[in-house]
Amino acid sequence: MTDFQKILQESMIWTEGLAAVISVIYYNRNNKEKYWKYFSIYLIIIFLSEIIGKWGGLIIEYNKQNFFNYFVIPLEFLFFYWLYAAKSLGRPKLFYTMSLLYLLSFVSSEFFFTTKKIILSFNYTVGCLLLMVLVIMEYYKQINSSEILNFNRNKMFYINLGVTLFYIGTLPFWTFFNLIKEYRELHYIYFSYFLMSGIIMYLLFSISFIWGKQSSSSY
Repeated sequence: MTDFQKILQESMIWTEGLAAVISVIYYNRNNKEKYWKYFSIYLIIIFLSEIIGKWGGLIIEYNKQNFFNYFVIPLEFLFFYWLYAAKSLGRPKLFYTMSLLYLLSFVSSEFFFTTKKIILSFNYTVGCLLLMVLVIMEYYKQINSSEILNFNRNKMFYINLGVTLFYIGTLPFWTFFNLIKEYRELHYIYFSYFLMSGIIMYLLFSISFIWGKQSSSSY
């Protein structure tokens, strides 16, 4: 990892912390949309998980790879499935279906993808593909909404954009990680994008609380 990437990695962690802090500040600003409080709790958990991932080894012994593969990353996908399908799109059955499909991917991974990797690529690929379907559905909903001209007040606009840049944008990187890492320059560019898009995503999450605080009740 280069010095530039180390700076990006540090910045990404603290940008996650910034998003968590801002979400707490605006925690009680949207009483009509109580489920957004769970987004605040989610951001706090993710930030604390990153802190544990970076410095937890100095306090206790634990398997960092398993911590992220079996707790942090599944939490991320399951939360966004819930936020998109159950809440924004109003289709709870879709949430349960996608969650089940994602969890079943772990079974396939254990039987057919047993090699050690930085991220369980098969699980991540399935998770991202399912999330991509929800992202497209959300874009379609926003485009056809009567509130399209007030998109800047829509929390899901910022969240959807951030998720697109980070999760969907880095899907090829993690899916074909073992192939991409053989090409040093390509790996450097894509890993840098992964870190920068993560920073942008959490900044967009922060903006969603500040600028999207007056979003319509349909969101």
